[in-house]
Amino acid sequence: MLSHITNMFKKSSWEHLRIPFSYYLMPVFWFALSSATEAKFANVLIVGIILHLFLYPSSNGYNSYFDKDEKSIGGLKNPKKVTIGLYYLSLVFFGIALLGALMINISFFVMVLLYGLVSMAYSHPSIRLKKYPYLSWLTAGFFQGAITFIMCVIGLLEGDLNNILNWDLLLPALFTTLLLLGSYPLTQVYQHEEDKKRGDITLSLKLGIMGTFNFASIWFIIAGGTFIWYFNHIGSAWAIWWFLGSMAPLVIFFFIWFSLVKKNPNKYANHSMAMTMNKISASTLNFFFIYYYLAQ
Repeated sequence: MLSHITNMFKKSSWEHLRIPFSYYLMPVFWFALSSATEAKFANVLIVGIILHLFLYPSSNGYNSYFDKDEKSIGGLKNPKKVTIGLYYLSLVFFGIALLGALMINISFFVMVLLYGLVSMAYSHPSIRLKKYPYLSWLTAGFFQGAITFIMCVIGLLEGDLNNILNWDLLLPALFTTLLLLGSYPLTQVYQHEEDKKRGDITLSLKLGIMGTFNFASIWFIIAGGTFIWYFNHIGSAWAIWWFLGSMAPLVIFFFIWFSLVKKNPNKYANHSMAMTMNKISASTLNFFFIYYYLAQ
């Protein structure tokens, strides 16, 4: 047991938590905050820390431990070999997230618990949702999108499901899922070899490289259209132009990447390009949702 504790403090274990990767998941938090503008500063701080410093890293570490990737993964170009210490470290981080959630209320605690358990089911070998292409796609899309949005609003407003189950909040929650349904397969496009070796038939592997890009294009168009409709529907038509302007760098990069992949799929469907798109996507969306929150 002592060796397990020692392994928890290995540099490799902390690297696999991929804490900086939380930046890529932050847009959902900011969008939720724009729908909970009356949230107390203390709640904003606590919810932000719980999600981005503990819950997401816990999920990353747990996933890394069971995947045992030897090649590039999200946030790590050259992942080191995992140890049992990473498994226990991920559980410690999950425990801290749960304890922190209790500082808000029991409803937020239940949502954090649900998110954590589903993320475990995603990678644990006894269930391993990751090996089912459409189920894993929908699970990731809904839990990193709509469920996270709802979880954030509950934490920010100290509410419960009865308070937020209305279309004013459910619509933006569902629209965050649409964005993720498009981007999620692109995060798998450079992992086909390892996924196939493990028997994980991911959606990107099933679609193929070109199919993944075509599929993502369709969902990006759907997501963009729904956000334009949503801002117009709630009387915030001014936000449409800010949204389109913020998304322009992402759209430009995506089409450049797509054109390169058409010429040479094996060369350009790689980790570096996928992470660059993640950075642009997170940065543009974070900028827009923060501005949208402040401008209301």
